[in-house]
Amino acid sequence: MIPATSPDSLINTCKQLKERGSVGCLISGGCLPDGSVPLDGFTDAIAQVKRDLDLTIVVHTGIISDSTARKLKNAGIDAALIDIIGSNETIRKIYHLNAKVEDYDKSLKALSDSGISLVPHVLVGLHYGTLKGELKSLEIISKYKPAAVIVIVLMPIRGTLMEDIVPPTPQDIAKVLVTARLMMPTTPLVLGCARPVGEHRILTDVLAVRAGVNAIAFPAEDAIQFAKAMRLTATFSPICCSQIFADLMPSKFNK
Repeated sequence: MIPATSPDSLINTCKQLKERGSVGCLISGGCLPDGSVPLDGFTDAIAQVKRDLDLTIVVHTGIISDSTARKLKNAGIDAALIDIIGSNETIRKIYHLNAKVEDYDKSLKALSDSGISLVPHVLVGLHYGTLKGELKSLEIISKYKPAAVIVIVLMPIRGTLMEDIVPPTPQDIAKVLVTARLMMPTTPLVLGCARPVGEHRILTDVLAVRAGVNAIAFPAEDAIQFAKAMRLTATFSPICCSQIFADLMPSKFNK
């Protein structure tokens, strides 16, 4: 990602992106020990970017307060992304944050109350590759009205403390997807870009189609062919998968 550590650098970076033909950007962090991304000092800059450049702006908020959520709404952002962690043990042992599950619940409420299009993420296998708080995360999310739900998967990355962790199985990922589909039958459901590659991805993607997802980021060819065999209508989009809600329900969100 491109660093933008001041409001001016954020504006300049977005100008450069616009000049290169970009249609939008994701603003993310770095977070503080309480799990929040320090966005308050950037909301005026974000508003200027929206006003002057007309980019689609998606913000990965982390844990967020009511006041910051309102500032982002007033800045005109198009969607808020937030990882929802459903286990206090995972928050403590994996993220090392001074936060609790209820803080994520409160953050969802703050974003929902602000009127921002809400796209929560559930990270399958975050707790050393095993399922732990994922279903609790879905329970929390289902209390609100997310514009979409994104399911992503732990990817063991070389050079990190989890490089040797075995990721969750495709079947475990499918369990989470099916549960999300049953809990929120009309909510756009996406298998996001972060997930293991190779044969693991092929099986995961095919199972995701069977689980009833609305979209897959960078789908395996096998999944595309399987969807066609099921006589599903397939379309392709070059933009962030979090924007699926705007593609599926444009009359509701593109105003």
